[in-house]
Amino acid sequence: MTNKYNILAIDDEQDICEIIQFNLEAEGFLVDTVFSAKEALQKPLEDYDLLILDIMMNEMSGLKLADEIRNKRKIDTPIIFLTAKNLENDKLTAFTLGADDYITKPFSLRELIARVKVVLRRNNPTKIEEEAILKISALELDIEKKKLFVDGLKVDLTPHEFYIMELLLKNHGKVFNREKILNYAWRENTQVIERTVDVHMTRLRKKLGIYGKYLVSRSGHGYCLELE
Repeated sequence: MTNKYNILAIDDEQDICEIIQFNLEAEGFLVDTVFSAKEALQKPLEDYDLLILDIMMNEMSGLKLADEIRNKRKIDTPIIFLTAKNLENDKLTAFTLGADDYITKPFSLRELIARVKVVLRRNNPTKIEEEAILKISALELDIEKKKLFVDGLKVDLTPHEFYIMELLLKNHGKVFNREKILNYAWRENTQVIERTVDVHMTRLRKKLGIYGKYLVSRSGHGYCLELE
């Protein structure tokens, strides 16, 4: 994205916030996190493009926070509820308070990312849209068609190889450790071991041919896409 959206994730489970932050930042968003409604209210909420909000939090619930945001402070920043509460009444209450979307836990990261993009586009129609094609040197990745071209020739990738290339091309020059690559490329599978990343990197280097050297290993740190 050429214009980055600012997102605030509000959840008293720090692990959830970290997962949301990593995956959305890998997509090009700017993401802040707080672990309570009280902390959220200290933020300039009107300056964010989107709030991702849990319902069940200590002291003040997400529903009460949404009421404070919408009805008392009159802030119209879009809100996506991300919560374990899945009863119809909970959803109705959330939408009555002005929610733009409602996602139940456990959630799919790909679905979350897709819904985030839909809400942002709907509420910010004049903002620059996400690049559909990522191109660096001879490498060209078509995000919508899920295809990689090297020197104009199509290279067949597995879904996991595609997501690895997507992460590295979107963030070229940035080093990602194996855990973060696993979280991005194997989002719904927590049983995959870190060694799997090394195997896939070896395969990708072969598929990229002379450009395989762009996939650089930083000993003790991870991998990045780096041009000479």
